[in-house]
Amino acid sequence: MIELLLVGAGGFIGSTFRYVLMQLFSNIASNSSFPWGIFIANISGSLLIGLLAGLTESRNAINPEIRLFLFVGLLGGFTTFSSITNDTLTLFRSSQFVLAFANIGLTVFLGMLFVALGYFLARSN
Repeated sequence: MIELLLVGAGGFIGSTFRYVLMQLFSNIASNSSFPWGIFIANISGSLLIGLLAGLTESRNAINPEIRLFLFVGLLGGFTTFSSITNDTLTLFRSSQFVLAFANIGLTVFLGMLFVALGYFLARSN
């Protein structure tokens, strides 16, 4: 039962952070169709997951409950693939094909790059 509460609490916080970030970027880049808020959330979340994975593996610095809260809850709520695919479909439906492919391609490529970066940064200390 405690695991469900940890995941739920983390998900609430992560989803709230993602929403705030989306609102911030919709105000900053209001003339852009590109989903900057989700893009930034996924890239920064990838870096954080990589850092935490590297720290956890190398030092066992995070106990299983905190890891569950952070990885599955908070960062799982903060980064979301369903939002990427929905935003990409919206771009496709509005015939913004270059932006649609850029959204998917950059998110996957940079997400992998930043997970690796976070992991190696954590392991190098």
